Amino acid sequence: MKYLLRILMIAIVVVVIVDISASFYFYHVAIERTSKDFLKQSPAAANFALAREPVKWKEEPDFEDLTLLSQDGLELHGYYLPAATLSKKTVIIAHGFAGKAHDMDAYAAFYHDQQGFNVLMTDARGHGQSTGDYIGYGWDERRDYVEWIGLILQKVGADSEIVLHGGSMGAATVLMTSGESLPPNVKAIISDSAYTSAEAELTYALGRMYHLAKFPIVQSTSLLTKLRAGYFIGEASALKQVKKSKTPILFIHGTGDLTVPLSMAYELYEACESPKELYVVEGAKHGKSYYLVPVSYEKKITEFLKAYVQL
Repeated sequence: MKYLLRILMIAIVVVVIVDISASFYFYHVAIERTSKDFLKQSPAAANFALAREPVKWKEEPDFEDLTLLSQDGLELHGYYLPAATLSKKTVIIAHGFAGKAHDMDAYAAFYHDQQGFNVLMTDARGHGQSTGDYIGYGWDERRDYVEWIGLILQKVGADSEIVLHGGSMGAATVLMTSGESLPPNVKAIISDSAYTSAEAELTYALGRMYHLAKFPIVQSTSLLTKLRAGYFIGEASALKQVKKSKTPILFIHGTGDLTVPLSMAYELYEACESPKELYVVEGAKHGKSYYLVPVSYEKKITEFLKAYVQL
């Protein structure tokens, strides 16, 4: 009996050590600000970040560098491009996981050159030129975007019309932002390839990339994230936030998305109680809808925004 008890205790200790080691590994891979080379090296991880596509602007843009001090003391960087003619319309664009502001140049060019918007693209905390040593999966970033909205109101005017557009993690970020108390100037949100929550997405990625179950790795990694980054992974929920949203939302998702499953788009759409539309692009991979069907994509956004913004 003592022998069996000893074996059991040893087995428990081994499992705990393995789980702790795994939680540190996945924190490093998924949460900590580090090089995400695995996104390029692993076929299973392909397209987890939005790839930047070549962009041809009508004229070479000269962005103004903007800085913002976050509520927790981080220096955040944004890049502002005024419309060719004076405009009160501004789009704030959010990039994806392991990306940077200018990954979203194609979207910026569409809004600026075709729709006459001022454009603000931002480096999320822990990305690009912004400071921060962890990724918040949209949870901490939602507060940053409330601050960016305030900055635009100061810069462009109290009568501004603001649209939020995000891709992948950026889409989840603008959805989480939608659940906050926003000024009426925020007229609409475009969410392209958003996940329902960080927990659901990390669980999905854990299974797809590593063939591992959620328990106990996600739970232990979440605890480590709370200790190091200040939030539990389960808190970062776009699903919960869209239930509180009062802002019209256009959800966009591709049927070929192996990074964020299409089912998450349907979950988000069903949970949303504000005016909403769902645009599903047949065959589009993660974040690739615009590049697959650019004319239809632009037409859909234009039609959606006409109901809420003076185009």
